[in-house]
Amino acid sequence: MCGRVGSNGAGKTTFVNMLTGVYVPSEGSIEFTKDDKPIKVNGIKPYKITALGLARTFQNIRLFKDMTVLENVLIAMNKDVDYGVITALLRLPKYYKSEIAMKKKAMELLTIFHLEDKCEELACNLPYGEQRRLEIARAMAAKPKLLFLDEPAAGMNPQETADLTRLIHQIKDDFHLTVILIEHDMSLVMTICERIYVLDYGKCIANGVPEVIKNDKRVIKAYLGEDI
Repeated sequence: MCGRVGSNGAGKTTFVNMLTGVYVPSEGSIEFTKDDKPIKVNGIKPYKITALGLARTFQNIRLFKDMTVLENVLIAMNKDVDYGVITALLRLPKYYKSEIAMKKKAMELLTIFHLEDKCEELACNLPYGEQRRLEIARAMAAKPKLLFLDEPAAGMNPQETADLTRLIHQIKDDFHLTVILIEHDMSLVMTICERIYVLDYGKCIANGVPEVIKNDKRVIKAYLGEDI
């Protein structure tokens, strides 16, 4: 099942930042189930939350712009490195074997995201839409069970948004993971979401399937400014 979130106002940023460890909630608790065991993630460092199986992208693209496309994906695989410092310094056989295996996996991801022919280009030289795809590919390199996409359609033209829609469907189907989409583009949300939670300045005003949400008077008022 793939759950997404539509949001309005500053509340959505706080929402995803709390879930990924950037902010610590002042009250309540956040739990993530791994191997049928609930784990409290309040106050855990973001890199540890990533290791549990939660990955994210950002509204404002955050790539390592002076690194290549391939390097951007490889850096997300550091948690899976199975050799130590001495092995790396001495360039022992295990080092090369591990590096070759990681590059192979990274190239497989880039192929899925149609970026394999750009692997040696600097991230900063990619067009906007491809930078978005690269950021998602980097998140997928962390092997998430839950993927947060923070306004991935922001700044995209209609063709790029259509391509993004197909890509999100592909990610869900091919990788069998849950995607939470935080997005203002209601047409995109209605097209791909199975369940929607609508936030109006941090307060949940409606939740349900798309058919219910699009006819909810509170949602119409919040997004279109109409009277109820």
